[in-house]
Amino acid sequence: MSTLQEPKLRREPATPASGTGDGTYYGVPVIHRPHWKWLIIFYFFFGGIAGAAAVLAVIADLIAGRDGRLLGRVARYVSFAALVPSPVLLILDLGRPERFLNMLRIVKFRSPMSVGTWGLSLFGLLSTLVTARQAAVDGLLGRGRLRGHLLNLPQRGLGLATAPLGFFVAGYTGVLLAATAVPLWAKRGLLLGPLFLASAFSTATAAVAIPLALLAGPRDSALRRLARVQVVAIAAELTLHKLWLDGLGETAAPLRTGRTGEVLHRGTVQAGLVLPLCLHAIGRVVPGSLGRPLSLVGSGLVLSGGFCLRYAVVVGGRESADDPRATFEWTKRRE
Repeated sequence: MSTLQEPKLRREPATPASGTGDGTYYGVPVIHRPHWKWLIIFYFFFGGIAGAAAVLAVIADLIAGRDGRLLGRVARYVSFAALVPSPVLLILDLGRPERFLNMLRIVKFRSPMSVGTWGLSLFGLLSTLVTARQAAVDGLLGRGRLRGHLLNLPQRGLGLATAPLGFFVAGYTGVLLAATAVPLWAKRGLLLGPLFLASAFSTATAAVAIPLALLAGPRDSALRRLARVQVVAIAAELTLHKLWLDGLGETAAPLRTGRTGEVLHRGTVQAGLVLPLCLHAIGRVVPGSLGRPLSLVGSGLVLSGGFCLRYAVVVGGRESADDPRATFEWTKRRE
């Protein structure tokens, strides 16, 4: 059985113990705490970057023209580099490789985990072909027969097939969390997928911007276009973050207090979103010599903020599962 599964109810929460006063079952959690820790946090982080960077590469090829060639090349390599650890992390979390293979035996369209496994696998296959073709174009595979076969592959066709899977991989992890019984993830679940998708694009633009700034310089037109995409992604993430957190009400307690709250507020919102927006504004008016370090610092902050978001959401969900009042509130709302 996969360990990435929905936490199940320990007992029916419809009849809380009398005399407790808080509607809980003697303070005992009514759902199993999800086991997810660092492996899944890193999996969510790298998977989001891989999917969104693949989409950025396709967009660069379609609308950026000659200016977007370098952007597309870098985005393809970044996407593949982020993809490589994703299945490894997932398999390590499952415990045995055969568990991952067993999930590929059938497709369960009502199971987010089954659909996610197939989506990640198909995306990985296409991403490998796209990156191998790019490596052949760049002369990294020599001049053998393999290079000739790869160059015959249609780049635009592969990109158009990869793009929707990239969107899926970038955002499905939020949907996967929302499909569980954990109150923090399920209560405003419709916003969790879009939030993770916006964060995937902000972190992907940051991951692409770092090598692009080193290769092309801070005033390159492709880098400026990428910066505009990043600003839009950050603005969308900030908006969705506020809507999601405000809608959680008291269920958001694990994300408002303690260490987890500090990580989310300072690491994600302040350092990972607001400060990079300020650096973008400064970068538009400073001399070109300062543009490169500002771009690198801003991209690093966005990447750390995206990781902090996933850390806070996963760890906060574990804390939420231990709070029986949050579970009762959520189950009553659904009735």
